[in-house]
Amino acid sequence: LPHLVCYAAKANANLAVLDVFARLGSGFDIVSGGELARVVAAGGDPGKTVFSGVGKSAAEMRQALDAGILCFNVESAAELERLDAVARESGRVAPVSFRVNPDVDPKTHPYISTGLKENKFGIAYDDALPLYRQARGMRGIAVRGIDIHIGSQITDLAPYREAARKVLDLADRLAGEGLHLEHVDLGGGLGIRYRDETPLPVAGYAAMLRELFAGRREKLLIEPGRWLVAEAGVLLTRVEYLKPGPAKHFAIVDAAMNDLLRPALYDAWHGVDPVRPRSGPPARWEIVGPVCESADFLARGRDLDLAPGDLLAVRAAGAYAMAMSSNYNARPRAAEVMVDGERAHLVRRRETVADLYAAEATLPR
Repeated sequence: LPHLVCYAAKANANLAVLDVFARLGSGFDIVSGGELARVVAAGGDPGKTVFSGVGKSAAEMRQALDAGILCFNVESAAELERLDAVARESGRVAPVSFRVNPDVDPKTHPYISTGLKENKFGIAYDDALPLYRQARGMRGIAVRGIDIHIGSQITDLAPYREAARKVLDLADRLAGEGLHLEHVDLGGGLGIRYRDETPLPVAGYAAMLRELFAGRREKLLIEPGRWLVAEAGVLLTRVEYLKPGPAKHFAIVDAAMNDLLRPALYDAWHGVDPVRPRSGPPARWEIVGPVCESADFLARGRDLDLAPGDLLAVRAAGAYAMAMSSNYNARPRAAEVMVDGERAHLVRRRETVADLYAAEATLPR
């Protein structure tokens, strides 16, 4: 099928990661002007880049128009009106796709479900057709496609099929009115195995796409993120202290919720393995960090034989780990190292405490 894979940069936007995908000919899915700047800095092609997100600023719109991006994934009538005005002021025409909310339950965590009518994302399905008609008459807008993204960490084909059929039906209705779309973007959200999930087999997903797009003229776009990078990454952390207690035993490590937020945010499960396993009897440990929050944990109830100084590998940390990290408690962020066969490349140096306040100033005395 004619297609373009647009890597969802929000999963992991390190320049080296973007560089790898750019060299492979990938497109990109971005949600901010900062991510666009990263794509360009890494050698990515703005002409293969789609701009998603519900809150694009006028400045970000101008930046994307100047760069020559493939398409804006518009998420509201108000955004469409702003984009039309910005494009006309800039003497340009903005290529757009509408992100339509198909009201399909992806059967995933509520925080990463994005395709239901109660979610903030996308244009309501019943509002899409009249908005396309309105866009057709706007001088600063060129309608190029239609887009959906129903959520993340999805492990069932049925929601994908239902949402795709709804959006393809809408594309056919538009074609019946003489508005022929150039592409259909089915978003991303393919799940991975963190613990006991059964990810969708790629062959099954591809077969569904072939079935849905057989005989169609539109180009297929997809936006995988987590699926491409999550299992490629580990977070390394060292045991500082062991603190047995009457109710729970705590292994206090030097990483924290500011390094990997997913467990605190979603109660997400990540595998934890000693880099050099010990052979003694295990105890049940809560793997916690030094941040001053009770939600600061990386793993709960893990049966491990541990000692202070042990190095642990937290699995599947290649997506939404460094990307969601912070400097909470004035903690410098970790280094990032990319491994390529026998070679290791430092692709982000470790921050220093001085880096954290370099842009700040005290009051005049």
